[in-house]
Amino acid sequence: MALVIIEMKVMPVSPETDLTKLTHDAEKVVVEFGAKVHQHKIEPVAFGLKAVILTIVADEDKGSTDAMEEKLTALNHVESVMVTSVSRALG
Repeated sequence: MALVIIEMKVMPVSPETDLTKLTHDAEKVVVEFGAKVHQHKIEPVAFGLKAVILTIVADEDKGSTDAMEEKLTALNHVESVMVTSVSRALG
């Protein structure tokens, strides 16, 4: 059972989106899929818009992140979700 580290960028629909609530809702979705949010951070994008960056630790046997991405994209006030990196955890 190897672990993978997945970094996802969650883009809100507008600069007025409550990023605290969005982060909380996104973390609930990740847990539903049997993964764990290791950390989250807010990253400025442009024109006042900020993205939520999630660092997720998941079991490699879970396979693709497609279903998780779809569920995250379906959250209120989410414009898009993009996987920015995937790597195997060493240790």
